[in-house]
Amino acid sequence: MRKSMLRYISLVLVFMIFICLGGCSGRKEPPDAPSDMEFKGKRIYFAGPLFSAAEKEYNLKIVKILESYGYEVFLPQRDGYLAPDLEGLTAEEISKKIFDKDLEEVMKSDIVFILLDGRVPDEGACVELGVAYAAGKRCYGFKSDSRSIEIGMDLNPMISGCFIKLFYGLDEEELIRSLREYLKEYKL
Repeated sequence: MRKSMLRYISLVLVFMIFICLGGCSGRKEPPDAPSDMEFKGKRIYFAGPLFSAAEKEYNLKIVKILESYGYEVFLPQRDGYLAPDLEGLTAEEISKKIFDKDLEEVMKSDIVFILLDGRVPDEGACVELGVAYAAGKRCYGFKSDSRSIEIGMDLNPMISGCFIKLFYGLDEEELIRSLREYLKEYKL
């Protein structure tokens, strides 16, 4: 199982490096977004931790906001597969089924919106972010967790460098208000 998962992750990373060597370009936050960036399509892949009731509830809260602005959101916990629900399959079959579905949905999306909360960002969500960035998808981050605060840099530059916009704040209501204000003014 572990060997199989490492193989999948290695393939994704090789794919990402190959794509980036072919011409990744840096992205800036709006309103200074590059003029050649196309803000077409409203299909979002929501990436983030989904292993506790609290995480699932928070994910759904953010997704409902995005959907209220007309975005079509794929939320893995709601629209994909969860390991505990895949009875009768081997661990390897479960991993492959989840990996294949989530990769397919990332590639069908126009936008990846990643929840970065946790002691460190969720590993699977980071792979999804990397795949999306390498494929030229628009990427946005959302972080309300104070556990990883360091002076001047609390995200690895290889993560923060993927984002058009990072919504960050420790006050949940203020952070959600800033997301709503942004969505009123800009397209994701």
